[in-house]
Amino acid sequence: NEQKTQNQPSAAGQKRARNDATGNKVTVVLGAQWGDEGKGKVVDLLATEADIICRCQGGNNAGHTVVVDGKEYDFHLLPSGIINTKGISLIGNGVVIHLPGLFEEGDKNEKKGLKGWEKRLIVSDRAHLVFDFHQVVDGLQETERQAQEGKNIGTTKKGIGPAYSSKASRIGLRVCDLLGDFNDFSTRFKNLVHNYQSMYPSLTVDVDDQLKKLKDFAERLRPMVRDGVYYMYEALHGPPKKILVEGANAALLDIDFGTYPFVTSSNCTVGGVCTGLGIPPLNIGDVFGVSKAYTTRVGIGAFPTEQLNAVGELLQTRGHEVGVTTGRKRRCGWLDLVILRYAHMINGFTAIALTKLDILDVLDEIKVGVAYKLSGKRIPHFPANMDILHKVEVEYETFPGWKTDTSAARKWNDLPAKAQSYIRFIENHIGVPIKWVGVGKSRECMIQMF
Repeated sequence: NEQKTQNQPSAAGQKRARNDATGNKVTVVLGAQWGDEGKGKVVDLLATEADIICRCQGGNNAGHTVVVDGKEYDFHLLPSGIINTKGISLIGNGVVIHLPGLFEEGDKNEKKGLKGWEKRLIVSDRAHLVFDFHQVVDGLQETERQAQEGKNIGTTKKGIGPAYSSKASRIGLRVCDLLGDFNDFSTRFKNLVHNYQSMYPSLTVDVDDQLKKLKDFAERLRPMVRDGVYYMYEALHGPPKKILVEGANAALLDIDFGTYPFVTSSNCTVGGVCTGLGIPPLNIGDVFGVSKAYTTRVGIGAFPTEQLNAVGELLQTRGHEVGVTTGRKRRCGWLDLVILRYAHMINGFTAIALTKLDILDVLDEIKVGVAYKLSGKRIPHFPANMDILHKVEVEYETFPGWKTDTSAARKWNDLPAKAQSYIRFIENHIGVPIKWVGVGKSRECMIQMF
C-alpha cells in the first residue's frame, strides 16, 4: 500500500498546479491565394528568431526560393528555416517524403553553402513515403486525364497525389515502416507496386533496384527520425520556444476548400497544421496569410481576375512569374479580395504579408476585384462549383497608379501616398491588418508595419 500512494497525486481534492496549461504557441505562415505568394520570404524573416521550423503538409511539389547574402536557395521538401543554423527543422507526419528528392535537395543546397543541414533536420516517423513509381503514375494519370477529358489538372508530376492516394487507401508506407523490419517492408513495397501495376499495366518498376536504394536511404535517414507527436508535445510544453510552421501551396489549392479538382492533395489551410504535426488547436498562435499585391495561378482552373492582355503580360514579365518547381509561366491578374476574404474565413488570419508591391510601380491604374456577380447580382460567398466560378463577373475598384519606384522603400513613410491608400483599402476590405509589405527579393525588402 505504501508503494501505491507514492504515485498518486498529492492529497485527494487538491487541485493540480496549473501553469499556463496550453504551453508554447506556434506561429503559422500560409498562402492566401493559389500559391507562389512569397511565403518563403516571410518564413525566412521569422525563422531567424525561431527555435523550430516545421513543414506540416505537401511534398516536394512546393517550391520556396530564399535569398540570403546574395545566395539563392531553392527548397522543396526542406523547411526554408533550414538556413537558420540555430534552429531545428522538422518535417511533420502530414508531409509526403520523396527520399531521393530530399537528399538531392540537401546536397544541392550544401554545394551553395548550406552546411550541416542533416544535423538540424528531424523527420516524423509517421510521414508517408513518395516512391519513384508514384511519380511515374502521376505522369500517367495526367496523360490519361488529357486523353479522356481533354484537360489535365496540371500537377507537378512529383507523385504527391498518388502518394496521398496510397495513404487514403491505407496501402501507403511510412518512414517507421522503412526503418522497421526491412523484409516486412520489402513485401509491402512489392504489394504496393503490384497494386499500381494492376491499375497501370504499362508501369514498369525495377523492384530490387528500388529496394536497394531505399535500404541505403533508410540508413542515412535513421539519425533524423523521431516520434513527431512526442517531439512536438515536448517542444510545446517545455521551456519557452519560438515555433514556426510553414505552409506549402495555399488556401485555393486546399483539397477541401480550393478550386477542386484543380487543387493539391492535402489541407494547406490552418487545419493541416494540427493534423500534420499532431498539435492541438489551442497551441496555434498567430496565423499569417501571405498574398501578392496581384494574383497568379499556375496550371489550369478558374481564375476570375485573370488578365489575358498587356497587363497580365506585364505582371508576368516584371514579376518573373515562373514556377520554382515546374518552370511553367504563371497566369497573372488583378488582386482578388473575394479570394482573400474566403481564405480569411477558413484560416482566421491575425495579419497579412503583402508581397511584390513593387511589380505594380509602372502601372497607370490598378484594379482590385471586390465582389463576384452572377447574372448581375452580387454573391456573398466563394462558389464551390467550377462552372459557376468560370461564369462570375468581377466587380472592380480602380486606383490611380503611383508611378514611382518603391523598391528602395524600407518603412511605411517611404511609400508613395497612392501606394499607401492601395494598401489601406485592401486591409479595410478584408478586415485584417497588413503587417509586412514586400518591395523586392531579399530580406531587407520586407517593410514591417507594426
